[in-house]
Amino acid sequence: MIDSHLHLWTLDTFVTGGERHYPWLGPQHGPLFRSFGENEARETLEAAGVRGAVLIQADDTVADTESMLSVASRNPWVLGVVGWVRLESPAEAAGQLARFAAQPVFRGVRHLVHDDPRTDFLDLPGVRESLAEVAQRGLAFDIPDAYPRHLGATVRLAQDMPDLTVVLDHLGKPPLGDPEAMELWRAHFRALAACPNSVAKLSGLHVPGLEYSDDSLRPVFEEAVQAFGPGRLMIGGDWPVSTAGVPYGRTLDVLLELVSTLTPSEQDEVLEGTAIRTYGLAVTPESDG
Repeated sequence: MIDSHLHLWTLDTFVTGGERHYPWLGPQHGPLFRSFGENEARETLEAAGVRGAVLIQADDTVADTESMLSVASRNPWVLGVVGWVRLESPAEAAGQLARFAAQPVFRGVRHLVHDDPRTDFLDLPGVRESLAEVAQRGLAFDIPDAYPRHLGATVRLAQDMPDLTVVLDHLGKPPLGDPEAMELWRAHFRALAACPNSVAKLSGLHVPGLEYSDDSLRPVFEEAVQAFGPGRLMIGGDWPVSTAGVPYGRTLDVLLELVSTLTPSEQDEVLEGTAIRTYGLAVTPESDG
């Protein structure tokens, strides 16, 4: 399989020139409050039998993107990089896109919308202008933790910009354990799935206080398969964030148990095919035999 969602960060560069990187990360995150580097990531993937991964930004800075591209340049297991550009400033974003896209491994853009105080971020004219160039360059746009503030805006974005590939990380963060909230999530989720330019990730589904198991996740998995179909779903381990809940191997085991209920060809789509097409990865799908 290809892990479509993996992060790296180095706390040695937690502060650069007075700027604090990874502002969402702190001692309150316990075991996550340390560096997670390329060697540990490679060993983790190898131990789980994962042949490659897509690195996903974890900080809204150019430095984070440059760091991932540097890691990719010396690690063949890095199949793609989804970085950050200053979307609200079209001129600045255009320059950053031109520079990053000169490296073929740069395959998409993401902004931490859930940490941004602007609830209308995805509707801002400047952001839309920048995303038009993202689409023109054949790059994808990942949206993290969309529910509750941004899932409706994600639907509008996908409807308004049919040439842009919109990737919903973590299934939009369904509010498992809250039936009333789940109804609102489901309505937006299905509306997004109706847009053929949208894709969703089976990733980041750990909910504090709820058991992480195939039984607990089966309803949202079945909802995702029904709404998007296997050809628009991809699997992601969300390492190392997911390790705050369960070990990486357990994260994958639960997802693979769910995926095993699909036909062999559908499994191939979720495990590799969708990621390869969505991000334009320079690899070919492997058969499960």
